[in-house]
Amino acid sequence: MDLADQISDVRFLIRDRDAKFTAAFDAVFASDGIRILLTPPRAPQANAVAERWVGTLRRELLDRMLIVNQRQLRRAVAEYVEHYNSHRPHRALGQAAPGRPLADPVTDNNFRVLRRDRLGGLIHEYTRAA
Repeated sequence: MDLADQISDVRFLIRDRDAKFTAAFDAVFASDGIRILLTPPRAPQANAVAERWVGTLRRELLDRMLIVNQRQLRRAVAEYVEHYNSHRPHRALGQAAPGRPLADPVTDNNFRVLRRDRLGGLIHEYTRAA
């Protein structure tokens, strides 16, 4: 991503208080009108949700694929995000996905299961046939 091309869309930069971020780093963004927001001091859980999602993305997708260019990365991440929000079970939601409710329990043993391959077979989604 070339920041210069999309700078007009950026309004805020959220960062922690690490010493590697110098005043010169902040000045680059401030010169384009971007407001810099610092996470609270001594609050290691302040960005835990984002870090957990990035970790999941890395473990389930990026560590298992060879990405050759930016276009492929964008397409793979977009497809993974769609899978993550519409099909992947989440423990905190009782094994439902954020974008759909949990299916009714199956009482009949005679049903077919359909498998849909995503990301070239890296991820499989299973659904009950109608």
